[in-house]
Amino acid sequence: MFASGAGSNLQAICDHLDGLGATAPAELVLVVSDREHAPALERARVRGAEAVWVPKDQAHTLGQLLARHEVTLVALAGYLQLVPAEVTTAFRGRLLNVHPALLPSFGGRGMYGERVHRAVIAAGARVSGPTVHFVDENFDEGAIIAQWPVPVRTDDTPATLGARVLAVEHRLYPWAVAAVAAGNVRLGASGRVEGAPEFDFDIFTPEPRRHPFAG
Repeated sequence: MFASGAGSNLQAICDHLDGLGATAPAELVLVVSDREHAPALERARVRGAEAVWVPKDQAHTLGQLLARHEVTLVALAGYLQLVPAEVTTAFRGRLLNVHPALLPSFGGRGMYGERVHRAVIAAGARVSGPTVHFVDENFDEGAIIAQWPVPVRTDDTPATLGARVLAVEHRLYPWAVAAVAAGNVRLGASGRVEGAPEFDFDIFTPEPRRHPFAG
């Protein structure tokens, strides 16, 4: 996993995989951060995974690092740098990200964290929510795996909206990572997402069990 900050999505994914026990389709072996003291690196150490600081000007070494650790799937968890083309090419269909808005709106370079939620509110949007997508060479433009709507309230601030979206990310992203790792969801040769089985959880309400924004 690549992370620049606290790594709450990293923790959510690890907790989800732990909960799957022997049926877990993946295990955490490496956490990379562009920030030397990112809390995400400490989360990795606590779990016994390798934690590596790779400064922005050393990003060209990421491909070698992944190969050395025999990584087969990469999940970005609040990673703020553009992944080198060498990595996006080598990991096509095996590199995921979660964005805190419903792409293709409110994405692109510089759109992360509170900036996204501020833009959503300023635009007068009534619905936001996380998007899980495959990563390509451009910010937030890869094929969409799943989305989940989060209502925007009239009294929302970027902080309150962000907290609700993050809570949904912690459910949706682990599901998507596990589904891709298990081969149940994949990026087809045409560039479209294939698979996308029914979600096996409810986020806020008991119905619908099958969410229409999947795949």
